[in-house]
Amino acid sequence: MKRMAFLVPTFVRGEMRMPQYDVFTNPSRSAAEGIPYVVVIQSDLLNALSTRMTMPLALFDKAAKVPTSLCPVIMVKGKPLHALAHYAAPLPAKVLRRPVDNVAAQASALVSAMDAVLSGI
Repeated sequence: MKRMAFLVPTFVRGEMRMPQYDVFTNPSRSAAEGIPYVVVIQSDLLNALSTRMTMPLALFDKAAKVPTSLCPVIMVKGKPLHALAHYAAPLPAKVLRRPVDNVAAQASALVSAMDAVLSGI
């Protein structure tokens, strides 16, 4: 069996510290109106990577019927937002500037939402 090597881009000049559950302004201008923030869900142990796994945080709509296990309500700067686990995606770490909040206290809801994406539960 032949082994294949996978190259992983890393920061050559040191790691960019970006704690898990830090919240950043959405770097996508076209989507920022409805999804103002993203939260880093990637483990701090992977800080050497040049990307961060993020989950979008969308404006809260009381009238919207969303599955709360998949889209839990997360409080950011005192405002409720829906975490969109099914849209989790990597972003280049360099586009995530300054954190506006940290939602580590709400980590269990974010982890459960990712579990729903991965296992359907």
